[in-house]
Amino acid sequence: MRRPSRLTALLAPLALAAGTLLAAAPAAHAAANPGPGFPAQYAAPYVETWGSPAALANARNATGLKYFTLAFVISDGSCNATFNGNTAITDAGWQSAINSLRAAGGDVIASFGGASGTELGQACTTVSSLKAQYKRVVDTLNLTKIDLDIEGGALGDTTANDRRNQALAQLQQEYAAAGRNLAVHYTLPVNPTGLESNSISLLNNAKSRGLNVGVVNIMTMDYGPTLDMGKAATDAATALHTQLGQIWTTKTSQQLWAMEGNTPMIGVNDSTNEVFTTANATTLTNFARSNGIQLLAFWALGRDKACATNGTLSDTCSGTPQSAYQFASTFNGITGGGTGNPRPTGRISGYGGKCVDVAAASSANGTAVQLYDCNGTAAQNWTVAADGSLQALGKCLDATGAGTANGTQLQLWDCNGTGAQKWQPGSGSTLVNPVSGRCVDATGPSSANGTRLQLWDCFGAANQQWLLPA
Repeated sequence: MRRPSRLTALLAPLALAAGTLLAAAPAAHAAANPGPGFPAQYAAPYVETWGSPAALANARNATGLKYFTLAFVISDGSCNATFNGNTAITDAGWQSAINSLRAAGGDVIASFGGASGTELGQACTTVSSLKAQYKRVVDTLNLTKIDLDIEGGALGDTTANDRRNQALAQLQQEYAAAGRNLAVHYTLPVNPTGLESNSISLLNNAKSRGLNVGVVNIMTMDYGPTLDMGKAATDAATALHTQLGQIWTTKTSQQLWAMEGNTPMIGVNDSTNEVFTTANATTLTNFARSNGIQLLAFWALGRDKACATNGTLSDTCSGTPQSAYQFASTFNGITGGGTGNPRPTGRISGYGGKCVDVAAASSANGTAVQLYDCNGTAAQNWTVAADGSLQALGKCLDATGAGTANGTQLQLWDCNGTGAQKWQPGSGSTLVNPVSGRCVDATGPSSANGTRLQLWDCFGAANQQWLLPA
């Protein structure tokens, strides 16, 4: 079966020409500003880095979309990470665009790999050199999420796969020790029946190397036969849910759905008999929203407009009837678009009828979060924020030291968008931290005033059940 090519033949000449122009921009010398992070569910389409950095602002202004995936970081022919193989990661145009997006409340993911060029895991022949390149990109762009798009020959290179997983696991652990979170996504080819064996092997290796995979993003495109592309995407997502459960056997069904991403190629696919329509986009968005899929993306932002003639395969338009940015607008529905709806605010009640409370109503970083008699004070007034955080007294509920182990205590800390501050409802009224896969738990269990809240394996007992404001 034909695998996704990302329009390789069409894009390569454009990539080289545009990349040369971008490389002429003056180099930036400082890292990009930190971003606000991501909500529990979001759309982040792939943006071609051989195009104009203005693409981010143009799409945001047109649709309210605030999250994007930068494609692609690859080798320049050596163990050196660049955009598109020829544009510096420090490029002033892209850093300025990222800073402007973040100032408007958005953020970016950098995607390593793709179908063209040399993937860094193959170009860098040692774990240490590969880790250094990943770290350079993460630090330069101030990233909290990266995407590894592994396909074609790179997917079958088991030596590179193992090297990549080791490098990412080490880097992830080093950031965690420094109080930072780095979410790692894998983007992989798929059939409507699920991942093939080479992708399953890659994920099993990641687990064995201690890599915390935050999202498995499937490329729901280029299957070969003529299919209903909306149904094919949701069928693949359902099959993936089963496969993830066979690898991460302790995760709940909801946690497994939250590990998923889904990336169709909008409009006419490389297999031109396949057309992903705007109606298919609505089907997939509704499915993702209702099941709790974390990420929707698509290939690619520069194609999100109609061609002069329907049925055309092009790198600059979709070939299916649509309005400009219609796919971006539809997929952005997973995050509620730009509606600005007020967020639920109120008390979080739990074990023994007590409330989640900030000790002594102090807003200092590191203040304990505990159980206490419900009293209606600001120390018990929590906002369920759009980015998946829980906020009180102007700060966020936080896992101390970005810890993920059983017994990690919860505290109040400056909101920073990291995974240590993400929370989502789980089964049986639990409250889950997706990064760790563990639940908010009343230590003991005890319902006494002052009982500290912590992370613990989810088992659904009364001391892990919470009623959030609605």
